[in-house]
Amino acid sequence: MSTEVELQTDYLVIGSGIAGLYFALEASAHGTVTIVTKKGASDSNTNWAQGGIAAVLGDDDTLEEHVADTLRVGEGLCKEDIVKGVIEEGPAHVRRLAELGVAFARNEKGDFDLGREGGHGKRRVAHYQDATGHAIQMALLDAVAKNPRIRILDNHIAVDLLSMAKYGGEAACFGAYILNNATSEVMTVVARATVLASGGAGKVYIYTSNPDVATGDGMAMAYRIGAQVANMEFVQFHPTVLYHPHAKSFLISETLRGEGGILRLADGSEFMDKYHPLASLGPRDVVARAIDNELKRSGQDSVFLDMTHLDSTFVRERFPTIADHCSKLGIDIAKNPIPVVPAAHYQCGGVVCDANGQTTVRNLFAIGETSSSGLHGACRLASNSLLEGVVYGARAAKAVKATELVRPSQVAPWHSGNATDSNDAIVVALNWEEVRRFMWSYVGIVRSEKRLNRALRRIELLRQEITEYYWDFKVTSDVVELRNLALVAHLIVESARRRKESRGLHYTLDFPDKDPERAHDTVLHQTSGPSL
Repeated sequence: MSTEVELQTDYLVIGSGIAGLYFALEASAHGTVTIVTKKGASDSNTNWAQGGIAAVLGDDDTLEEHVADTLRVGEGLCKEDIVKGVIEEGPAHVRRLAELGVAFARNEKGDFDLGREGGHGKRRVAHYQDATGHAIQMALLDAVAKNPRIRILDNHIAVDLLSMAKYGGEAACFGAYILNNATSEVMTVVARATVLASGGAGKVYIYTSNPDVATGDGMAMAYRIGAQVANMEFVQFHPTVLYHPHAKSFLISETLRGEGGILRLADGSEFMDKYHPLASLGPRDVVARAIDNELKRSGQDSVFLDMTHLDSTFVRERFPTIADHCSKLGIDIAKNPIPVVPAAHYQCGGVVCDANGQTTVRNLFAIGETSSSGLHGACRLASNSLLEGVVYGARAAKAVKATELVRPSQVAPWHSGNATDSNDAIVVALNWEEVRRFMWSYVGIVRSEKRLNRALRRIELLRQEITEYYWDFKVTSDVVELRNLALVAHLIVESARRRKESRGLHYTLDFPDKDPERAHDTVLHQTSGPSL
């Protein structure tokens, strides 16, 4: 298959979550924007976010306290200047979201009704009930739909980035090859600036709170053209995902614990007070490890989040989405403790970028969960993710205005060569399943040198098989995702092997203590990390 289809745009955005949409709205003031999204425009991690967006909006809170909480949870790897800048700019962007139509909860005075989540010393989480991400996603999509300078290509997936290095030039990005899932045609999209806003990589693990689209595409594509990635070992496992055979990755928001929910064992006893002074409101890494430890110790299938001691009307009105979903499964959250387990939730590492989202490859930007900006360090403070999305979306939109198109005089169209249609799709499904299962077993909440080495051997063999399959058969979205998923898994394994300590989200039995000498990023790129 080959095609001469070429689309030109000022700014190409890969991903349609909060970071990509907010960027598009801001950048449309000075250029045309094309957004590529794998499924529907609302299929993103943002749309699944329940808790809210953290910002200093209350009279009893200060920027300094929010900064201090972020730095403490980040375990020594946050970039303090980045943290301060993002938190200072955050409140204005939350108010901008409200102007765009996000109906954040308000109190009787009309001020933001703020929630509290793990790791926060104050109530500073602006929310819309327990479906904040969905409310933000819908408001941004509505604004984008009304903007004639923005187009969305849904049901399209980026296959690879276009790089001047392939033409003998510098490491500069000028767009991407894009697969139309409906027609199976690959088009060439050329852009002054390319913005990776494709979210995280939760689907690397068999148990995750993420939607199916979270396969680490942006991270993998950026690495393949020479961009640096950092801190991939820091995978955040959310402590509380609903444990039920029919739940399929349903998140139980941290805000339930912020409103007084208590984690208990099957016999009703509390246990988090043994692990952290904040007990059930401890940082996510601590709570996830504690639950993992208690489950392994007891042999139980889950722990329980108990809301039954709180006012039943308040519980159902504050968390209507969760209450409704659980009710359909026979759980009344106001009367029954909710069975929960940890699951992969957020990638704190990603593509290295500066304060404006610029990566180490010219004209390539990374924002939101795809990036490693220095905000989250070794562990993300709850609800700082949506905050990062809007701040970096706005910053990148300003920065791209100065970009100049760098492209070859003749762009090579996509060409499939001798590749044929696959008649053995089971290979993709089996490899996908194997990657996710051994990543959960060997590179999960608790790691060891032996487990990581086993994972390395498996991923190296699997990537060889996947590479052969990729070149032998015509591309499909499943093959593209599997190729990216396997590379990201390899990056996580290699990063974890290099961190000979336990810090934040990376905990290893062989090096259980934090080493002050290792308070630095784990940076990988083509010359120092996994081969392509």
